[in-house]
Amino acid sequence: MSAMAPARTESDLSFLLDHAGHVLRTRMAAALAEIGLTARMHCVLVHALQEERTQIQLAEIGDMDKTTMVVTVDALEKAGLAERRPSGTDRRARIIAVTEKGAQLAHRSQAIVDGVHRAALESLPAKDREALLHALNLLVTGHLSTPVAAPQTARRARESTR
Repeated sequence: MSAMAPARTESDLSFLLDHAGHVLRTRMAAALAEIGLTARMHCVLVHALQEERTQIQLAEIGDMDKTTMVVTVDALEKAGLAERRPSGTDRRARIIAVTEKGAQLAHRSQAIVDGVHRAALESLPAKDREALLHALNLLVTGHLSTPVAAPQTARRARESTR
């Protein structure tokens, strides 16, 4: 049966990037959990501190759907780390304002995130670190900068139970 499998002619870039990303995310999640945050909570806090942003803007930055964003902000509010407030420029819009407690935790969480990234990069020889970062930056600003629209996978029609 294995003789029928197609021969691989290129490195499995999808697997390598997916696996590295998955392991990095699990390490990040474990490290942030020690201070009671998720990666999404960290993302919202840090980006809301940079400038006045609406919940929708923060969801786009963090690549979160509307429901996930609401749950994340609800958790931040419950913990006293952020609150929804009317925008100073658009009364219809609500911004996410970080509390003093939230700002302090955001600084701690950023140090944790930086440490997880540093540990991963320091596992490589210095010259390879620089090459990896350079190559990834070239990919994400070039060939892999924009996702393409993919057709939805065909779904099986619901079968009648009659």
